[in-house]
Amino acid sequence: MAAEDKKAPPPPKRQDDTPCEEGLPPWMATFADMMSLLLCFFVLLLSFAQQDANKFKTLMGSIKEAFGVQIKRKEASFAAFSPSEFERKDVELDKENKELLGMVLEVKNFVIQDPELKKTAKITTEDAGVVIRIPSYALFAPGSAKPLPDAASKTATVVRILRERNLDLVVRCHTSDEKAEEESLYPSNWELSSARAAAVLRLLIKEGDIPPSRMKAVGYADSQPLLPNNTDENRAINSRMEFYFHAPSVKSW
Repeated sequence: MAAEDKKAPPPPKRQDDTPCEEGLPPWMATFADMMSLLLCFFVLLLSFAQQDANKFKTLMGSIKEAFGVQIKRKEASFAAFSPSEFERKDVELDKENKELLGMVLEVKNFVIQDPELKKTAKITTEDAGVVIRIPSYALFAPGSAKPLPDAASKTATVVRILRERNLDLVVRCHTSDEKAEEESLYPSNWELSSARAAAVLRLLIKEGDIPPSRMKAVGYADSQPLLPNNTDENRAINSRMEFYFHAPSVKSW
């Protein structure tokens, strides 16, 4: 009995037991990362599934600001056809404006790929099309309607757009208010602008083999200045060649 009453001694402590690490166990951190990634994935799927026209318009806000349709201001003091004459209006994402936006992005992409044209050309939008604007001095000598030897390289992108896209073109020539010389072949800016527009049209047909039915040429003389003709710099800006691209279904005039 005495032997049975004796308690068994406690087991000895192991000296190799290491203390538990503080914080979450490694498997829980990995599990939390996986749950976060799955949550982000399903939120992304949900955003795509519920994307409507309003959300699309919000996402395209920056592009809309850059290529918004311009409308004339009712009351303002400005030079005719100058940027200050126009203000932007919100673009509703209907079928026509989606096509216009796509046209603008395509034309801009063509111009960006042309290093030479990118230096001098400017792109603007109109209600039914997009305009590439080039200074006249890049294509013609002063008072001349004969294209410069390198004019074809400046219009190569225009030819490429007409070849690769189903768009029609109006070649529009503008001049400043400088008077023609008395012995000039062109007694007024009307003749000069019309001759330059026709010369560029012939160049496009020759270089690109474009059907003439897809293009028109018109001269505006100095009737639509961008800026007041009061400095040489403004006159150089007003003297310009415009390539107006539009869908075949749109009447250009």
